Amino acid sequence: MQMDQLQKDMIAAMKARDKIRKEAISSLVSAVKKIAIDEGCRDDIPEEVVDRAILKEMKLVKEQLDSCPDERVELKSGYQVTYDIIKEYAPVMMSEDEIKSFIQSNFAADVATKNKGMIMKNIMAELKGKADGKLINKVVGDLCN
Repeated sequence: MQMDQLQKDMIAAMKARDKIRKEAISSLVSAVKKIAIDEGCRDDIPEEVVDRAILKEMKLVKEQLDSCPDERVELKSGYQVTYDIIKEYAPVMMSEDEIKSFIQSNFAADVATKNKGMIMKNIMAELKGKADGKLINKVVGDLCN
């Protein structure tokens, strides 16, 4: 995802007077800018930073959604709408089968040792932002057994 695309979508939401969509995209733009400033790439923001910020924001909204009591229907539905909007911009994650084949083809020697900690350390460096950490952990656990 490109930063300029996020900004264009935010402007389009403002013109359409879609307050919820504008606020969700605005939170993404703010998160991207914050990470870019922290990493010193304020002017030319790489896609990797944008994707990382989107995933982080998606995780935060998911936690809000999960922790919201069921009695707060309006609040919960607001979180759900925000989550759905952010999910549109999230990068596509690898499936369980893709992770398994990636591990078997690139880390066969590590898997043979059955040292889960070492395997996870090496794999997470390669797949960060491309696959869900919990899913990677599950696949590695299955391969080590």
